[in-house]
Amino acid sequence: MKKLLVAVAIGMTLNTPVLHAATRNTSPPQAASSPQAEDPAEFDKNVAQWQEKMNEMQAQMDQLRKAQDPKERQKLLDEHWATMQGAMSIMHGMWGPRMMGPGMMGGAGQGGGHMGGYYSHMTPGQLRQRQYMTDQYLRMQQEMMSNMMWQQRYRMGPPPAGTQ
Repeated sequence: MKKLLVAVAIGMTLNTPVLHAATRNTSPPQAASSPQAEDPAEFDKNVAQWQEKMNEMQAQMDQLRKAQDPKERQKLLDEHWATMQGAMSIMHGMWGPRMMGPGMMGGAGQGGGHMGGYYSHMTPGQLRQRQYMTDQYLRMQQEMMSNMMWQQRYRMGPPPAGTQ
């Protein structure tokens, strides 16, 4: 019990706002720290690659809807899953390790999720660029979620008649 109390006390001490503020990076963040994450041309190239994967996934789903043989359906589901993994891989690399800026993933040295300082250092053009990329990425996430839901639905068995 004493060890637990000591561990909690140490944890609370190390997590105080004073120590947190002392370790925080106070230098202004750079708006374009990751070329891949901030370059609209590279981003658009990745979106185009992702869209190709989505078209392939749509064709696979169309074949799946027509398939009657359970083995063929399973093969198509496995192909769709592999294509979906490729699309997710493209998405994962689009933002780079910083995702949408410092602090987005939390962390003591990154502002703990408070984005005000990051965005306040951006020009209006950089903010528009960031909003464009975010809008595209959110659309991509929605489409991927839809495909995951279809994948789950078809893995559970054939859809009821008239719902295709």
